[in-house]
Amino acid sequence: MSVSRENDLKPTLDRREDTGRGYDEKALGLGNEELYIDPVVEKRVRNKIDRVLVPLVMGLYLVAFLDRSNIGNAETAGMSKDLGFDDPHYQWLLTIFYIPYIVFEWAALMWKAVPPHIWATCCVLVWGLASTLQAAAFNWSGLMACRFFLATAEAGYGPGVPYLLSFFYKRHELGFRCGIFLSAAPLATTFAGALAYGITSGHPAHIANWRLLFIVEGVPSVLLALVAYYRMPDSADTASFLTEEERRVAKIRAIQQTGSEGAKRIGRPNFKDVFMSLKDIKTWIPPLMYFSCNVSFSSLPVFLPTILQNMGFTAINAQGLSAPPYFLSFLVCILTTWIADKTRQRGLMIIGLSLLAGVGYILLLACKSVAVRYFGVFLAAAGVFPAISNILPWTVNNQGNDSKRGAGIALLNIIGQCGPLLGTRMFPARDAPYYIMGMGVCAAFMFFNALLALILRTYLAWENRKFEANDEAARQAGTEPAMGSVGLENEGYGFRNFL
Repeated sequence: MSVSRENDLKPTLDRREDTGRGYDEKALGLGNEELYIDPVVEKRVRNKIDRVLVPLVMGLYLVAFLDRSNIGNAETAGMSKDLGFDDPHYQWLLTIFYIPYIVFEWAALMWKAVPPHIWATCCVLVWGLASTLQAAAFNWSGLMACRFFLATAEAGYGPGVPYLLSFFYKRHELGFRCGIFLSAAPLATTFAGALAYGITSGHPAHIANWRLLFIVEGVPSVLLALVAYYRMPDSADTASFLTEEERRVAKIRAIQQTGSEGAKRIGRPNFKDVFMSLKDIKTWIPPLMYFSCNVSFSSLPVFLPTILQNMGFTAINAQGLSAPPYFLSFLVCILTTWIADKTRQRGLMIIGLSLLAGVGYILLLACKSVAVRYFGVFLAAAGVFPAISNILPWTVNNQGNDSKRGAGIALLNIIGQCGPLLGTRMFPARDAPYYIMGMGVCAAFMFFNALLALILRTYLAWENRKFEANDEAARQAGTEPAMGSVGLENEGYGFRNFL
């Protein structure tokens, strides 16, 4: 491993983000010679992690999203008719998913308490089995039990992945990887309908189409549990796919982040820090933002085909026309998180995306033209999903240590995942074809989300000025920490919020 003073690492810029000052690492007391890495080697390490970890967590989230959402396709294929239950019972199959999904959001902290490859394997295996066993259900109660365990397992996986990624990536690297991970949701929605149609359009002699759907989409999750066990790294500095030199570089990256090696970050959370984070206002505003986005996020995939049908399209065409807005959303998720990482302006990005989605819902609410309303669908999809993709890493960016980051993500999801309970009830059939109430509520929440992002960004900028004043006082008093003794991303001397 080569070290160089001339090639300062880009991550060290985190110490002076948004301060407008030209502090270098030595001025901040972080210029330890041993913490300099050849940027070429660091890039190689980061790229290797990208090729293994990011596709893995994205792929697992994609199959999880398919497994949770195929209940609607199964219903279309005759599930309730075969099992003999009515629409209120079907609505409960949708609702039961969100109850354990909310109750078990605290499980995001398990990514720190349990080795990630074991935790991921358990989650994927349980939801894969629960999804597959829906095919064996012979009554409504059996389906309810399967949906409960499906939601419990998925609550332990997806909501905590941004927290897991923070163990491997630095602040200015994290958002883009979260964007790729979360883009699996609109990507899955792009082809979910076509996939379900292909599976259920045949007429097998010995099994109902809806049962076949659960088997075909559930079994891959069970098999991927083995992939998660053998491929999911516990930390970058213990990853088997890195060479010895690359693991040393990964170890230094972890020390630069938090002051400790990556492997040592796995263990019991510090509950004092967890409770301290709950006293901080910046821990509470992102959950309200996530709630606002989830009202729209949950309702758009469920009701978009119906909305398009009410524009005059056939059911088949409506399914096809729902794909392009989601594919655009998939691309915007990746692009905006990348831009926000490069500019360190995640709050401004969320404000812009929220306003974009709000305008889209206004067009759907106020206009009668099919072309204009379909354009509004594109704006809504391109705003809602990418806004969420930026909210999650913003939460992780601005918590002062691993335990606080875990608490922030857990609270974000506990409150935020209540949004679907409202969003999925805003589009009753009697409101067709314009669904004025649902469109109005979604528009209002997206504009409210923009306001919350502005408030949070203003508070974070104020806090950065306070941090800067405290650091200047420490320098004047000669009490700044020894060089290299403080992790770049932990609170304390030199820490700045990510705006």
